[in-house]
Amino acid sequence: MKRLTRRWPAARRLRALLLALGLLGAAVAAQALPSYDEVRRAHRPSDTQVLDRHGELLHTVRTDPSARRGDWLTLDQVSPALRLALLLSEDRRFYEHSGVDWQAVSAAAWGNLWNSRTRGASTLTMQLAGLLDGDWRAGPGGRSVVQKLGQTVAAQVLERHWRKDQILEAYLNLVPFRGELVGLDALSRSLFGKAAHGLDEREAAVAVALLRAPNARLPVLVRRACGVLTELQRQGDPGRAAPDCQALDLWVGAALQRPALEPSRGLAPHFARLALRQQPQGGRALVALKTPLSAPLQRFAVQSLQRQLRELAGRQVEDGAVLVLDNASGEVLAWVGSSGDLSRASEVDAVLAPRQPGSTLKPFLYAQALAEKRLTAASLIDDSAAQLPTASGLYIPQNYDHRFKGWVSVRTALAASLNVPAVRTLTQVTPDAFHRQLLRLGLPLRESGDYFGYSLALGSAEVPLLRLTNAYRVLANGGRFSEPVWQLPGPGTPARAPGPVVLDPRAAWLVGDMLSDAQARGRTFGSDSVLATRFWSAVKTGTSKDMRDNWALGWSARYTVGVWVGNARGQAMREVSGTSGAAPVWAEVMGFLHAHEPSRAPAPPPGLVSTEVRFALPERAQAAGQWPEAPRREWFLQGTEQTRFAVTEPAAQVEGRLSARIAEPAEGTVLALDPDIPPQHQRVLFRASSWPAGSAPGSAAARASAGLQWRLDGRAVARGGEWRWLPWPGRHRVQLSDARGQLLHEITLEVRGAGVRAGVGPPGGPTQAPAAALR
Repeated sequence: MKRLTRRWPAARRLRALLLALGLLGAAVAAQALPSYDEVRRAHRPSDTQVLDRHGELLHTVRTDPSARRGDWLTLDQVSPALRLALLLSEDRRFYEHSGVDWQAVSAAAWGNLWNSRTRGASTLTMQLAGLLDGDWRAGPGGRSVVQKLGQTVAAQVLERHWRKDQILEAYLNLVPFRGELVGLDALSRSLFGKAAHGLDEREAAVAVALLRAPNARLPVLVRRACGVLTELQRQGDPGRAAPDCQALDLWVGAALQRPALEPSRGLAPHFARLALRQQPQGGRALVALKTPLSAPLQRFAVQSLQRQLRELAGRQVEDGAVLVLDNASGEVLAWVGSSGDLSRASEVDAVLAPRQPGSTLKPFLYAQALAEKRLTAASLIDDSAAQLPTASGLYIPQNYDHRFKGWVSVRTALAASLNVPAVRTLTQVTPDAFHRQLLRLGLPLRESGDYFGYSLALGSAEVPLLRLTNAYRVLANGGRFSEPVWQLPGPGTPARAPGPVVLDPRAAWLVGDMLSDAQARGRTFGSDSVLATRFWSAVKTGTSKDMRDNWALGWSARYTVGVWVGNARGQAMREVSGTSGAAPVWAEVMGFLHAHEPSRAPAPPPGLVSTEVRFALPERAQAAGQWPEAPRREWFLQGTEQTRFAVTEPAAQVEGRLSARIAEPAEGTVLALDPDIPPQHQRVLFRASSWPAGSAPGSAAARASAGLQWRLDGRAVARGGEWRWLPWPGRHRVQLSDARGQLLHEITLEVRGAGVRAGVGPPGGPTQAPAAALR
């Protein structure tokens, strides 16, 4: 007993020493609390605001998944009812004490002594100290003595350095409520669907009740909220009757079941997410991001698309997309990735999704043919049934209406979107060359030109609306390519250097002139279609195979607009044409852009000349009811101009030049060599399309074909409409040119197997004795 007595003073001294050290550490930590300005600057909402080019809110995206925080609220943005309810419930003498309510501390101590329930002694300032420094926050077993004392010191430090309104304001913005909700702004918008300045007494009572036990069961929460509401109402009217807590029960239950705020909300969900992904850490540190979009334009584009799709509701079409680019800068002015609630695939961004473009590739094909001087805008092309041999069989293109127009000019063929003339043009340009041109325009084609074959002229490849619209912007910019821009340049950013020229500026201008020609468009669309705007614009529609996609793309002097409608899941539409699907949206958006802004036709670039032209057709075409196009002034690349375009016989001669192609053998043919067959019996027949089988010498067809030249692997080998070749092994390129050396068509073929004999072979090549049999 004596030994134990001697030990107690030592134990008490050790505890006192530890307590003193703890208090010293707490005091030091309390002095390190941040200032009000530091706390406010560090506040970051959990959502990032995506703004338009003028600072208007465009979209809100959740970028912090750890908690739901709203904007920082100043006290004048908080309703008086909420402020009063908070003080009545949590800290009645807030404006009287200096951080610690000693009167409440005494009452709490006395209550603990007599085991009676009293109001807590923790002031709002003490609670804020716990929010600012995790050392003072309560753990699973509550706060320790040191934590309580440290919180007391920290509260008094705050009171010396912060004003009362700053303490109350910071508390309301930092205090956690129910679930992931932190701060009053997040609570009021999530639970009550309104801003904090509009909270009434009932809503204020519920908000304050959540402070004590954020995740309490509904009966407990209602009981506390009813007590706060009773006290709040009696402050203004002591004789006022107690509130109906049963009705409050139903109302609180409904409020707690309100759906949480969507992680993305506003006008531009797809663009907002894309723009934030381009930022460091996905935009998590950003409060707001300014973009080049225009909120009024974006809003109008969304409404126009949804209105059009509601009109098409009975035709099995529910999805769409709209993109608007500034011609000069490439900035994205509107980006509508889906039809929103009308779509069952609204999360799919149709601006980026690859789809078949249909006839919208034709302008690039004709531009290439014009630039290579294979055709002019006045050249005549036969719009009639065609059967084109390919490695996989015959390709038989059809027009949209399954009707043929006969001989038409290139201007009419493009503006009226005729399919067969486009395919005939591709036979001259070749699929591989056209494929390379599309790649230069920024279209991401995954397969080669040979893979698509002649169907590439009609848009059998898949391209996204973003890339296709930007390719049309290349036409608007005179053949100069640059990438689209979805971020505004920062202050002091140097101007973008002009992009490379990927298309002849003269050909690009000519294509725009043809696509703006309402008269040439009339053969298919009529003279007063939705494509005709009251200002200058060039436009092209397109419909993919099986009616799965419908497009309208075009440009004005300042803007390029692309529209797609269809079904994200791939179903075919019903009775949707080029002018009834995407075109009405294109026309409305263009009209909105130019409501108060003119659009004038661009001036022709150097190297173009204008000439009066006349057309003539053979008698049999006129007897069949087809008449030549009316005389007009036409534009030409310098050196290709002429005044008369005539067809003397079908497929014989056009514009004074042969319009021929290699009819036999087909592109990609494989020849097998047989050493047992005499070589003279294994020659391969090459025949031009303008040399009909069985043509008599001296006939018009024979005279027309006399100027044809054949080249094998770059060497001239024969003239005329037919040539018989003694083949040798390897891969070969065969070219057909006119009398002036202008390339008309080319194919590649392969010869396999051989018996080599001395003295036989191509000029300057290996000696071998081929014996060929067509496989």
